[in-house]
Amino acid sequence: MPFEDEPTIYADRPQPSEEINELARRVIGIAIEVHRELGPGLPEEAYEEALAIEFDARGIGYKRQLVIVIEYKGRPVCRVRLDFLIESKLVLEVKSCEVVTPIHRKQTLRYLRVRKLPLGLIINFNVMVLKDGVHRVYRPEPVE
Repeated sequence: MPFEDEPTIYADRPQPSEEINELARRVIGIAIEVHRELGPGLPEEAYEEALAIEFDARGIGYKRQLVIVIEYKGRPVCRVRLDFLIESKLVLEVKSCEVVTPIHRKQTLRYLRVRKLPLGLIINFNVMVLKDGVHRVYRPEPVE
């Protein structure tokens, strides 16, 4: 189910499966717990480590700081790291910044395209109430 900030112009395109949406809800719940305990204002690494502890405790599979290759015209031009790949189905980018910008969204969208995934989350922990820091990034193109 899309959040209010997610464009609805893609309603005619395939949506993330209920399984992926449920996984996203679980990850958001875990992030809320981490935020309640740690609060805002810490470096991203603190939130990443706390999330990893919670994922381990709940048996949620993930890869952390996963290196992916960005190509230009079929040739590698750089390697980037995505914060978390959850259960090989969901990209999670962790932020601790003043505001999530369109560049953060584009970055996450790029990761979704490279991994051929439909949904990512950007969670900014530098907010007073975590629901204000949760952003869904949806890849409307059909997933191969």
